[in-house]
Amino acid sequence: MDNVQTFLPPPIESPKGFMMKLVYFLTKKQFGKVLTPVKVFAARMPVAFGKFGAKIYELDKKLIIPKELVFLIRHQVARINVCEFCMDIGRYKALKELMPEEKFNAIHEYQSSSYFSDAERAALDYATELTKDKKINPETFSRLKKYFTEREICEIVYLIATEHIPNLTNIGLNIHSDMFCDISKRYIAKY
Repeated sequence: MDNVQTFLPPPIESPKGFMMKLVYFLTKKQFGKVLTPVKVFAARMPVAFGKFGAKIYELDKKLIIPKELVFLIRHQVARINVCEFCMDIGRYKALKELMPEEKFNAIHEYQSSSYFSDAERAALDYATELTKDKKINPETFSRLKKYFTEREICEIVYLIATEHIPNLTNIGLNIHSDMFCDISKRYIAKY
């Protein structure tokens, strides 16, 4: 993706305050560089906002649905919203967790691809519909209920809702990919 200028002044390279310096250090240690959303958004906000993002990450660890489905749902929402940073970092994390790259690459054709189970298709249809239409057709929900428990359905809704936060933050500030992975146009949804 293009290295486009964010809407705010240049990213903050030298943060103020001990906590933000620690965040920069930890993200650089984990990813090899300080992530653009950290330098553009988090560095300009009170630390509590960064803790909110960290809390979402911690809550994801408590989910009972398969980790691969978590990656797929988050990625599908980011694709529909066209959040290049989220698609990039999501792909990076999924592949690092040893998710099959072929399956991740096939998400744009999940409805017909043999890589996806009927349960995954139901979850991705639900995520697509809720993200695009902001409502759910009763038939879509009925299919979802065939494969997932009430808790798992609530987890799927949580994933969709919480993925919108970074998507809209990055889009709203014109934050693009940090180029961890190839997120060429073929992986971006056209809705």
